[in-house]
Amino acid sequence: MFRNSKWKPRGFTLVELLVVIAIIGVLVGLLLPAVQAAREAARRMSCSNNFKQIGLAIHNYHSAYDQLPIQGTGTQSATDHWYWGDKDDGNLHRLSFLVGATPFIEQQALWEQISNPMIGRTDGTTDDPGGTTPWPAFGPTPEEIQYIPWSTELPAFRCPSDPGTGLPALGRTNYAACMGDSIAWSARGYLDIRGERGPKYQTGDHYSSRTRAGCRGAFVTLKKTQFRDILDGLANTVAGGEIATDLGDNDVRTSLPKAAGSVTAEATVIANPSACLDDTTPLIDPQRPSFWSSGIPMGSIAAARGYHWADALPTYSGVFTILPPNRENCTWQKDQPSWHSGVLGVSSRHQGGAHVLMADGAVKFITDSIDAGDSRAGMVEYGKSGTQAPGSKSPYGLWGSLGTRASNEVIEGEF
Repeated sequence: MFRNSKWKPRGFTLVELLVVIAIIGVLVGLLLPAVQAAREAARRMSCSNNFKQIGLAIHNYHSAYDQLPIQGTGTQSATDHWYWGDKDDGNLHRLSFLVGATPFIEQQALWEQISNPMIGRTDGTTDDPGGTTPWPAFGPTPEEIQYIPWSTELPAFRCPSDPGTGLPALGRTNYAACMGDSIAWSARGYLDIRGERGPKYQTGDHYSSRTRAGCRGAFVTLKKTQFRDILDGLANTVAGGEIATDLGDNDVRTSLPKAAGSVTAEATVIANPSACLDDTTPLIDPQRPSFWSSGIPMGSIAAARGYHWADALPTYSGVFTILPPNRENCTWQKDQPSWHSGVLGVSSRHQGGAHVLMADGAVKFITDSIDAGDSRAGMVEYGKSGTQAPGSKSPYGLWGSLGTRASNEVIEGEF
């Protein structure tokens, strides 16, 4: 055969090239959301796995010590006893359950640093001129940035979907202890072991009775709890919840309003968990309901959700099953440098809900639309009557009943 000498190779015309580019652009546009969804699905699975590892750590801790790691443990200071203090010679019993879990999540080296006296600061100096005075065993209070373990961020405590990083937070956490369906006395603790109020307040009629009545979760500040205390069943009780960490953008889920509008007292929030939503000021921006209104005073820049993994104060590592996932925080504190407690819920950077860790070690994704009962009902508290009386059924529906360890509420079916 002979080649036709008149045949010449023909290239693409400009129109054909533009058509091909347009088709490729359309295909990429169609594919990109799928790729992003696949990436988020992978991040969500990684987040779930992190929480599952914390659940296994809690179970291994219980096997070793016959109790859950305590939310609110540690050492006392020789010079101060108020739990919101900032001390170098003790941690004021402020250590979270995550500190006790560290050796059970392959962080034995960090645990050795924490549990022993340690010389060293992040700035390379010490407070004494000779530079030889070590930090005490179990460290200072958790906001002390110069203590290396507290400023160490652990990937096992972080959700890959959460972009929060850096100061003013120290080591962030996206996983928090479930403290029940009432905030009453949630930061004060079972007994006044810190000696804050003197002998007359260390009686059974003050701290003990109040915490027994209101603190109904798997974790109770300063109190040893065991699996045997979870009478509703491990599979029916939330042990921990996911939280989004603050990005400094006045997100209602992560930043904390400071005594604004009529929300200036703990009693206001206990009587109505939706007080920050209902306030006539308004506290929440009506045009952008995911953010606080401009001009609403915020708390300390270092007092935000998830900022200190080692800190047992509910602000940093506690959740309550009161408002459904991704609702606003509601606090009232005005004068104290650290935020004690508040309506602090489960939240996440995932779409439509957040993870919870059940006491049996299972991790479930709870949607924002879970039955949460009456979001304006008063919380159970010592000395109250009616639906707020100690031992009452949770007013917050299925969500509230999942957060209590021994309320004898029957949960039917999957959730």
